[in-house]
Amino acid sequence: MKMRNPDISQSVPPKGVAIPFLICCLGVALFSVMDAAMKGLSLSIGLYNALLWRAITGSLLGLVLMLATRQRWPNRSVLRLHLLRGVVVALMASFFFWAIMRLPLAEAIALSFIAPLIALYLAALLLKERIGRQAIGASLLGLVGVGVILSGRMRGDYDGDALMGAGAVLLSAMLFAWNLILQRQQAQLASPIEVAFFQHLVMLGVFAIGAPAWAIVPTGAAVPLVLMAAILAFTSLAALAWAYARAEAQRLIPVEYTAFVWAAIFGWLAFGEQLTLTTLAGALLIVAGCLIAARTKRADIAHVEAGAA
Repeated sequence: MKMRNPDISQSVPPKGVAIPFLICCLGVALFSVMDAAMKGLSLSIGLYNALLWRAITGSLLGLVLMLATRQRWPNRSVLRLHLLRGVVVALMASFFFWAIMRLPLAEAIALSFIAPLIALYLAALLLKERIGRQAIGASLLGLVGVGVILSGRMRGDYDGDALMGAGAVLLSAMLFAWNLILQRQQAQLASPIEVAFFQHLVMLGVFAIGAPAWAIVPTGAAVPLVLMAAILAFTSLAALAWAYARAEAQRLIPVEYTAFVWAAIFGWLAFGEQLTLTTLAGALLIVAGCLIAARTKRADIAHVEAGAA
């Protein structure tokens, strides 16, 4: 591959943020459609094959774009970062999409919003950043929101399978918090196309391990869903990376929480899922905690949806 790759960290941001704001809105909406497509695909051909075939399709799409845009091949240190983040995202996606097979989309997205608050503590652990009192209070507010959502699951008709799904979302959110830290390191070293390509390629390597035992060839209605999920995942990843390279994160973070609205809409349209008051109230508390935390720092806790894999 030819050795040319624009360093997005060195690009000069435009004066306005209107276009990055709109691109960010588009990226979040596309991720939400992708989540719905992956839920339908997982229910149709199983979670493993949904993840495997999305990774195959995304890797092929990424390779074409890498060649067409003459991207440079990353050096060894950047490759190690791609490898680490790809493995983390593979595990994160597995937990998240396993969960949405058992939970309404809006509920899973609401729980996943806890990830930026977990990232505060990981940043303190891994990057030696200081956590202020206001950020700690914000994280406690987010935990209350999680408790409110879970209380809706534990009240009356106890649904053990759905509660396990909620636990899987929280595990996914923990991995996604680590992903946010890696993303901050990666953003300065690679273009959006390179990031999306290697993320899909490493995920393919992880999921290919189980192919001899579990892989099947999707047929019929599953094929369009595979293509849709892969294209949406790749496009939304690149769109958000482009937007965050050209506008301050604090201006774009609120847009990310519109994923809850999209999830509620697509969950209702595609699967007949109803939005509960406990889910809505819990989501509002978690989002409030995230926004308070963002105001206390440089607000670089971006990409809050754990399904952005």
